[in-house]
Amino acid sequence: MLLYWLCLGLGALMSGAAMLYTRSTFHKYASQGTHSGMTGADVARRILADNGIHDVTVEPVAGALTDHYDPSSKTLRLSEPVYGARSMSALGVAAHEVGHAIQHANGYAPLKFRSAWVPVANLGSGASMVLLMIGLVTGVTGLALLGVAAFATTTVFTLVTLPVEFDASRRAMLALDGGGYMTPQELTGSRRVLTAAGLTYVAAFLTSLLQLAYWAMASGLLGGHDD
Repeated sequence: MLLYWLCLGLGALMSGAAMLYTRSTFHKYASQGTHSGMTGADVARRILADNGIHDVTVEPVAGALTDHYDPSSKTLRLSEPVYGARSMSALGVAAHEVGHAIQHANGYAPLKFRSAWVPVANLGSGASMVLLMIGLVTGVTGLALLGVAAFATTTVFTLVTLPVEFDASRRAMLALDGGGYMTPQELTGSRRVLTAAGLTYVAAFLTSLLQLAYWAMASGLLGGHDD
């Protein structure tokens, strides 16, 4: 079990460090305005229009760093520090979420796969620990291996999230630059915010991968049973 706690602790350390870095970077550039004077909501609506997308609603949502695009309702929700703010952070995050809306409109394959995989990952997440615990305690290897397979569905989800998020940031930078919404210096600030945010997804994947490797070893799939 020592190895399990080491994996868990390392994952928590990576995730915590990535989140702290994201928050500090966001706050740093949240105090720096842009020459356009536009809010995050303004820029989101303009970029949507620039891409011929007219059926996506932009609305505020409570909290901080709660920004997201909901493809089921075609709604782009921007957090309070983004929706009405005029900073490098606000414009970068708003454009990133529009990037997801553009992916949806264009049928971006990784986004379609991730959306389809959500129920699979949810089911796997709920069943994995039960199967693993019963299998390992009773010594029924088949159940333990089923638990590993179930857990792997969540690792796949964190993996496919990486290209989805990085592509959305790439689209955001292109849109902000191409539309003339930010100067090159301002774009640098927004890019740093999105890069920091991207690290949280990398940390989530590595954490899930570490746990998957542990359970694979514990079940005898990799390198024998854990003592």
